[in-house]
Amino acid sequence: MLTLPARLLADFLACLRFYSRLPVPVLPYEAEPYAMLDFATSVRVLPFAGFFIGGSGGVVLWGASLAGFSPLLASAFCLAALLLVTGAFHEDGLADTADGLGGGMTLERKLEIMKDSRIGTFGGAALIMSLLLRTLLMAEIITRFGAPAAALVLAASGGASRVAALMLHALLPSARNDGAAWAAAKPLPSTLMLATGLALVVGFSPMALGLGALPLAIGLALMAGAAFAMAGIAHRQIKGMTGDIAGATQQIAEILFFAALASRLAL
Repeated sequence: MLTLPARLLADFLACLRFYSRLPVPVLPYEAEPYAMLDFATSVRVLPFAGFFIGGSGGVVLWGASLAGFSPLLASAFCLAALLLVTGAFHEDGLADTADGLGGGMTLERKLEIMKDSRIGTFGGAALIMSLLLRTLLMAEIITRFGAPAAALVLAASGGASRVAALMLHALLPSARNDGAAWAAAKPLPSTLMLATGLALVVGFSPMALGLGALPLAIGLALMAGAAFAMAGIAHRQIKGMTGDIAGATQQIAEILFFAALASRLAL
C-alpha cells in the first residue's frame, strides 16, 4: 500500500510525462508509467507539474536576462525553450482548433479538419498571434517587474492555465468516439477541487516577489472566464470537447493572465 506522498509523487511524474517532453524518471512502484494519464485522480497535482514546466522556461528567461539580453530577446528565448520542453503540445491544439472552428461549416467537417495534422490559414494566424502576444507581454512584464518576478509569473501561469484547460474535461463530453479526450476519464469532483485550489496557490505565488494581488486575481479570473467561454464555444460548434480545444484554452488563458499583469492594473 503506497503512502499518500508516494502516490502524489507518481501523479506528478505522470503529469510531467503527459504534458512535456522532459526525461522523467520511472519510480520502482509505477506499474504502467507510460499509460494514458489518469485524469480521474492524477491531475490533482497538475498545477505543480505545470508550475515546473513553466518554471523551466522561467529559468531560461532569467538566465538570458543575466546574460545581458533585452527583455524582448529574453522573452523570445524562454518561449522557444518552452516549445522544446512541451513539444508545442498546446500550440498544436490551438492551431487545429482555429482551423477546425474557423474553416469547417458542419460539425463533422470541423472535427475532420481538427484531426488533420496540416496547418491552414486560421491555424497559422492563431499560432503567430499566440507567440507574438506572449513574447511581447512577457517582455513588458520583465521590464516592469524584473526577470526573477517574470520567471515566477511564467511558472505560475504554467500551472494555472493547464487547470483552466482541465475544466473542459469536467464541463463537456468528448466530441469524438476516439482520441485522447475520449479515452481520458473525467476528473473526479475531489480531484478538480484540489487542482483548482492548488492552481490558486501557484497563481498567487508571484506575490512573493512583489506583484500585487489585484492583477493576479484578475488574471486568474480571466483564465476561468476563458475556460467557460471555450466550453460554450465547443458545445455550440462541436457538441463536446477535444484535446485540441483544451490546448487552445491553455494558450488563451495564458495570454489573458500575461495581459492582466502587463496592463495598467499591475502598476
